[in-house]
Amino acid sequence: MSNVDQSFPAVVEPLARIPRSAYLLTACIAVIGSNSLVLGPIAPEVARSFGTSVPLVMAAASAFGLGTAASALFLARYIDRFGVRSMLQWALGLLALALAGSALAPTIPVLIVAQLVAGIAAGIALPAIYASAAAIAPPGRESGTIGVVLTGWTLSMVAGVSLSAVIADLIHWRAVFAIVATLALAAVAGVAAVSLSDRPSGSVAPAPLEALRTPGIVPLLIACGAFMTAFYGVYGYLGDHLHEALGRPVSASGLAAVSYGIGFGAAALLDGIVDRLGARRVMPIAYLAAGGVYLLLAAVSGSFGGLIASMALWGLINHFGLNVLVTRLSALDPARRGTIMGLNSAVTYLAVFVGTTAFGPLYQAMGFAASALVAVALMLVAAAAARH
Repeated sequence: MSNVDQSFPAVVEPLARIPRSAYLLTACIAVIGSNSLVLGPIAPEVARSFGTSVPLVMAAASAFGLGTAASALFLARYIDRFGVRSMLQWALGLLALALAGSALAPTIPVLIVAQLVAGIAAGIALPAIYASAAAIAPPGRESGTIGVVLTGWTLSMVAGVSLSAVIADLIHWRAVFAIVATLALAAVAGVAAVSLSDRPSGSVAPAPLEALRTPGIVPLLIACGAFMTAFYGVYGYLGDHLHEALGRPVSASGLAAVSYGIGFGAAALLDGIVDRLGARRVMPIAYLAAGGVYLLLAAVSGSFGGLIASMALWGLINHFGLNVLVTRLSALDPARRGTIMGLNSAVTYLAVFVGTTAFGPLYQAMGFAASALVAVALMLVAAAAARH
């Protein structure tokens, strides 16, 4: 008589649900993203209002980047000490004040200062959000949870940036900042109402550069710098390229933002691939793919339809690039997650400054296609660093 295996098949447990608080963090990202991305599309209107040039207006974006980088470097470490909730509420409140100042700015220098203050707020808020997203993620759903939070950038693109271009055309660019300021105040109230797995250490915050000794962090920060410089250097002048070179209205930037946002958001449905394959394996592939997208943007730079279609692919690839970066960084040392994510934001927004500042003369002298080709070289650097 043969032996019969009467064992029951193993029960496969369903994946844990992504916590509801992740969606509040998504909304917080959307508010911050709306400010950090909005100036490019409405820059021609702002320049016309002040009687100045687009590159000078984009100096406000550079100031935002510098403020964020400095704040993330020197202040984000206090997230680990005082906790996510209190630091995030304070940062969002300061952001609301800075946005109100941007809406009321009588001159370009005042707008630049207001955006510098907004950057200081963002430099605390973004690391707090990313650290909290990693902390609340159920085991095995790290990439998925972070992916949900990152879709806040989609909301800022599809709803925030696209509507801002329309509002700037129909009402005024000042109304854009006033609306985002109101949303920032709403986010403050939302943070007060939910649990964010807050475990403040109460101990002395570590020196910001101490985290650079964490094994594996330096190559990831190099990849981050190259990745973000390429993005902001190209995206920052897309609106002006569509308006000046292709003769489209300012609101056309909104369509580009929608296309990018749809691609970025759709990629969230595929984040399970990262959890299955591992962020380390996916990261260099994502950055090489982003380099291919910049080649495509250079090739279709003279075609409005081609650029709009390519934006969706750009958004999809960039979602993976950002997701794997945050996933790998947040896993390096959970005890110093706030400090590490602060370094990430510092590098990111230093890249905002470098991208918008360095790409400006390149764009004016050689055009949008040349900017995209320089971005290809930066993505090769990012892919090489991601292999470590």
